[in-house]
Amino acid sequence: MIKARNDIRNVAIIAHVDHGKTTLVDGLLKQARVFRENQQVQERVMDSNDLERERGITILAKNTAITIPDPKTGEMVKINIVDTPGHADFGGEVERVMNMVDGVLLLVDAAEGPMPQTRFVLKKALEMGHKAIVVINKMDRKDADPERAVNLTFDLFIELGASDEQADFPIIYCNAITQQAGTTFDLEPNLQPLFNAILENVPPPMVDVDAPLQLLVTNLGYDDYRGVTAVGRIHAGKMVAGAPIVRMLKNGTVVTERARYLYVYQGLEKVEVDMVLAGDIVAIAGLEGINIGETLADPINPVALPIIQVEEPTVRMTFSVNTSPFSGREGKWGTSRKLRDRLFDELKNNVALRVDETESPDTFLVSGRGELHLAILIETMRREGYEFQVSRPEAIFKTGVNGEILEPFEDLHIDTSPDSVGTVVEMLGNRRGKMLDMVNNPDNTVHLAYLVPTRGLLGFRYQFLTATRGMGVLNTLFHGYLPLAGPITARATSSIVAWETGPSSTYGLKNAEERGVLFIGAGVEVYEGMVVGETQRPDDITVNVCKKKHLTNMRSSNKDIEIRLTTPLIMSLDQAIEYLAEDELLEVTPLNFRIRKRILETEERGKQTKKAKEVLADS
Repeated sequence: MIKARNDIRNVAIIAHVDHGKTTLVDGLLKQARVFRENQQVQERVMDSNDLERERGITILAKNTAITIPDPKTGEMVKINIVDTPGHADFGGEVERVMNMVDGVLLLVDAAEGPMPQTRFVLKKALEMGHKAIVVINKMDRKDADPERAVNLTFDLFIELGASDEQADFPIIYCNAITQQAGTTFDLEPNLQPLFNAILENVPPPMVDVDAPLQLLVTNLGYDDYRGVTAVGRIHAGKMVAGAPIVRMLKNGTVVTERARYLYVYQGLEKVEVDMVLAGDIVAIAGLEGINIGETLADPINPVALPIIQVEEPTVRMTFSVNTSPFSGREGKWGTSRKLRDRLFDELKNNVALRVDETESPDTFLVSGRGELHLAILIETMRREGYEFQVSRPEAIFKTGVNGEILEPFEDLHIDTSPDSVGTVVEMLGNRRGKMLDMVNNPDNTVHLAYLVPTRGLLGFRYQFLTATRGMGVLNTLFHGYLPLAGPITARATSSIVAWETGPSSTYGLKNAEERGVLFIGAGVEVYEGMVVGETQRPDDITVNVCKKKHLTNMRSSNKDIEIRLTTPLIMSLDQAIEYLAEDELLEVTPLNFRIRKRILETEERGKQTKKAKEVLADS
C-alpha cells in the first residue's frame, strides 16, 4: 500500500556558480544544531574537495541531512539535502541527483537574477516534475533588486515549460552569510521561514514499504574501512543489514549479494543503522564491483529501475604516456598500464565521461561534457602523482538522418563593459557565432546572448579575458547538434619554440623576448621542441633560449646582470589547454605543465611543415 512518509523530505539545492548555495547549506547545518556550540567549522563545509575550495565551485554532488521539528505536529522531520554542481560541465552529477529528490531549492542572486547555469539544472528538475522553492539570496547587496530577480525567475520557468503548479512557486528572501530568511524583504533573525517552506512545499516521499525492494545506485563513495559505498534512494520496500539482495547489472545479469553495512546521513556524518525504509537516502558498503545505474532488488521478486540517462559528451582529447625528454623525473605513475587503469577507474564515478582505446596502446581517447570537465580530471590525476600528455580538445561530430555532418552548439551568455562589446562581437563573428540578444544590464554592463559552435569556443575564454581585461563574465550551456557551421580560423598567434635542451639563460631569453611574450624565466630547464612563448607572427619561431654570453678579453660575462627581463606569463592549466594548437601537446606532471610540439626535433618539424604547405599548394 502506497503511503506518505511525513518524517522525511528529500531536497536538492540548485544555483549558479557563486550564488551562495554551499554557504546556505552551512547555515542550515548550523541552525539545525548539527555542530557542537564550541566546534570550529570551516566555511563552505560542503566543498570538501581541494579543487572545489580553490575554484569556489561545486564539482561533486554531495549528501547531508538535518533533523528539525515540524511546527504544526511537533514531530521531528529529517531533511536529506543534496548539494548539486552549478556548472553544466558536471551535468552528469545533476542528472543522477534528480532521481533521489522530491523537490528543489532554487537559489537566485538578488542582484544578478537567474543565470545560465541555473537554467540547465532547473530544466532537469522541471522535466522530472519536481516543485521548486525560489530562494532570493544576497539581499544585503547594494545593487540587490529582488523584484526584478523574481520576475526574471518566473520568465525562466515559463520558458523552460513549467506546469501551472510549478510556476506558482513559493518565494523566500534570504541572506545566507548572516543566516537570515523571511517571506518578505524584512528578514527574520534565523532561517526558520526557509525550514517551514521546505516542510510545507516539498512533498513527502510516496512509498510502498511492503513492496519488493528497489534501489537505484546514483552515486559511489569510499569508506576507509569498508571499501566502496553505493549511494541511492530506496524507491520501494525496505533493506535490512546482512539480508540477501540481488544486484541487477545494466546488461540484465542478476548477481546475488548481501547488504552488509547500511548507513544514513546525519549532518556531515554517515551513521550505521540496521534497517532503512523506502524514501530514505542510504549508503551501502561491502558491495565489490558495483556501478552507478545498477538496481539493488529483492531476491525473490527482482524488478530493475530505469537506467539513468546521461547526455552524451561533446568534447574529446587524447591522454597518452609522456614522451618528452623529461619524462619520469617528476611523476610517480607514468606507464600506459597505470594510465589506463586510472582512466577506466574514473568511469565508475564519472558517468558523463567516456574512455576509448586507440590503435596505439599508450594513447586513450577521453570524451567529456566540456573543457572544464576534462581539465578537472587532468588536475585531479596530476595531484595524485600521474604524469602524461594531452592533446588540444576537439568537438565531437555526429552524422544526421540524411547523412549530413552535425556538430555541437552552445548557448553563450556574456556580460562585459560597453567599451569591449565591439571587440567581443568581432571575435564571435569570426567563430561563426550568431547573436540572439543584446541587453543593457542595470549595473552598466552589456549582456550578449549567442549561439556558437562548440568548436568556436575551444580556446575562446583565454582570448576573451585578454580582450575584456579580465572584466568579462562568460557562461556556456549545451544547446544541441546542428549542421556544420563551416571553417573556423584557429589561433591567430604562433609559438616561440626552444631550439636545444638545457637551462634557459637571461641572454638567450632577451633575444626571444623581442619576438613575443615569454612563458618561462631564466634558469628553467627546457628541451628541444618545448614552447617557451607566444608570438604575433604567422609562423612558429625557433629560438635558442639557452644561449650564453661568453667571456672574452673585450667584455665581461657579468654584464648579464644588467639585463632585465619582463615578467613571464605563467599560465594556469585551463589556459594552457586552451592555448594548444593542432601540432602541440601539453605535458602534465605533479610539479609542472609544459607546452610542447608533437614533433620535438626542429629539423624534422621543418620538413613536415614544408610538406604540408606543398600539399596545400597542389590542392
